[in-house]
Amino acid sequence: MKQVLVLGAGLVARPLVRYLLEEPEFQVTVATRTVRKAEALIDHHPRGTALALNVNDEDALRSVMSDADIVISLLPWIHHLTVAHLCVDLGKNLVTTSYVKPEMQALDAAVREKGLLFLNEIGVDPGIDHMAAMRVINQVKAEGGDIVSFYSYCGGLPSLQDNTNPLGYKFSWSPVGVMLAAKNTGRYLKDGGIVDVPSEQLFEHYWLLDVPGAGTFEAYVNRDALPYVDLYGIQNARSMYRGTLRNIGHCESWNYFKQIGLLDQERTFDFRETSLRQVIAALVDSNGEDLIGDIARSLGIPRHSITIQKMKWLGLMDDTRLPLEEASVFDMFAHILEERLVYEEGEVDLLVQHHEFIAEYSDGKRKKITSTMVDTGIPNGDSSMARTVSLPAAIATKMILQGRLPLTGVHIPVLPQIYEPVLSELEGMGIRLEERTIEL
Repeated sequence: MKQVLVLGAGLVARPLVRYLLEEPEFQVTVATRTVRKAEALIDHHPRGTALALNVNDEDALRSVMSDADIVISLLPWIHHLTVAHLCVDLGKNLVTTSYVKPEMQALDAAVREKGLLFLNEIGVDPGIDHMAAMRVINQVKAEGGDIVSFYSYCGGLPSLQDNTNPLGYKFSWSPVGVMLAAKNTGRYLKDGGIVDVPSEQLFEHYWLLDVPGAGTFEAYVNRDALPYVDLYGIQNARSMYRGTLRNIGHCESWNYFKQIGLLDQERTFDFRETSLRQVIAALVDSNGEDLIGDIARSLGIPRHSITIQKMKWLGLMDDTRLPLEEASVFDMFAHILEERLVYEEGEVDLLVQHHEFIAEYSDGKRKKITSTMVDTGIPNGDSSMARTVSLPAAIATKMILQGRLPLTGVHIPVLPQIYEPVLSELEGMGIRLEERTIEL
């Protein structure tokens, strides 16, 4: 019986846990701070165990990990390095759905020396995006072609019928993760030149994108795309871009949310004594008599701006006090978003992934190739975000435990022996990409 340890029981964990419990040779332990969440995922399965665990207690974490054959970390990325070091010490394979940080990559030699595999970025974005990209790139190379341009986009959103709030967004993963991503910088390659996007301009630098079968969205840059030129083996590419998709109006409003200070992790208030209205008044230096006018003046926008309407809808101008003590404005905003931007019973999300390639061939032909996935969640079941993030990790975990991935070191899923079987199994679950090709 193989022992699988899953760290974390958040919004995307359920499909992974249930998938692994269906394998008769696996015993699955879910360890998380709030044990009732783990118990709900296990749901009395005879080969499942729920444990309460504070991951900041390294001795307790080591003890739990010592019995595992493989560790899956669905924790916030800030905990991955601690888990990774323990995996090296204890000789455990590791799977995560998070981006590989330099500190994780630095463990590659130690992981190889121990004969271990640390497979990261095996979710949806990152994850399915890598695998779908490499399938097309390798097909083009096999035909004697070269990728000269690659634009990759992904977004998790409410489905059209369930897009029922003015922000056009609901949380199918960590609100804090979404907010921290809003503070990122961006970088990409366009027509041979490097474009740098500083954090304060992230939401000013966007364009509209039509996605077949899904609609029109705003696209803004997602982190640094330049390393993927080498990771994907497309060194002759003159354009390389990775972008996030959001509904129309998102970028303008979030740009103003940042400007007004709603993502400030340093400025704190005592919410036992301070209302939301008082916080906003303090942020725009208002005496509160004409708060809307003062917000408008502070941001340089009209009183009737949609951003101000969104702030009103969120309750930011109410005399409400939150059940927080001393906390940052960032924490306040995260609490509000988590309370307001939620999926109601029976509502479903939408996961859109869209790749656009330009390929050039030795005979002078040029082709545009697109690869598109439009996936929705299951009413009263798993969200699309949960399925597309956790099922690739679950499939890869099974492959590792069954000896079907004889790799060592720190990896992401860009090798055919990883992406071909994972994409094939996902397609059997209805998670598939449609490819289209036109000659230019």
